[in-house]
Amino acid sequence: MTDDVDRAVSVMGEKAMTFSENVRSAFRRGETDAVVRMSEAEIQRAQAAGDPAGEVEARYSLARVAIRGGDLSGGEARAREALAVALRSGDRALEERPRHVLAGVARMSGDLLRARDLYRESIALNEALGQPQTVNSEYHNLAFCELGLGNLDVARTLFAENRERVFHNGWADFVPYVCVAGAALATAEGDHSRAARMIGVADAAFAALGQVPDPDDAADLARMRAAATEALGPADFDQEYAVGQHLEPRAAFGV
Repeated sequence: MTDDVDRAVSVMGEKAMTFSENVRSAFRRGETDAVVRMSEAEIQRAQAAGDPAGEVEARYSLARVAIRGGDLSGGEARAREALAVALRSGDRALEERPRHVLAGVARMSGDLLRARDLYRESIALNEALGQPQTVNSEYHNLAFCELGLGNLDVARTLFAENRERVFHNGWADFVPYVCVAGAALATAEGDHSRAARMIGVADAAFAALGQVPDPDDAADLARMRAAATEALGPADFDQEYAVGQHLEPRAAFGV
């Protein structure tokens, strides 16, 4: 997650905030070309206006596009550019999204120990900034690191706590990611039938919001889909997946 959190955005000025809302919506809809055009134009505007918030947002958006396209090194470079602008500004709130991307790149590159440290640092930053939804998102990502490191009990606990916060607070945009986590846990436990159902629930939840998964979550879903299809066979996978497509997320977790 990915992204993966676009809800807890600090106020950046009216024009920059309008760009932020527009570019993040376009990214969630999968409109990559539009994101690139908007971001490149915003970098020029922001530099001319002396608006570091706008420039950070634009460079962050380009980083996400690179990562979605599989260019992790390009995504890291764009994120470091955004972080450099944020650090020069002296506004710690502007560091949050670039640091999130750098942690995501480490995770997707397989450097889970470094990613775990970076996510913990991001959690501390967002707690200091008073951004509980972003804290929640980073715990989601931290749980995936723990899962990848083989710490199944730790990951299970983090996923459960995350899910409780999402449903309790009514954070609708996080619901699909809770379902991705459910599929990941089922895969790790070897329950591929449940994994197939949860992938169906997740896909339906994203579609209900008119969104696509953030790049790291999309990669996780692809791996889980492949594992479940291999374990079950295509026909049984499709059957379980179809069941999940018609399950309400809370019901899928027995909530």
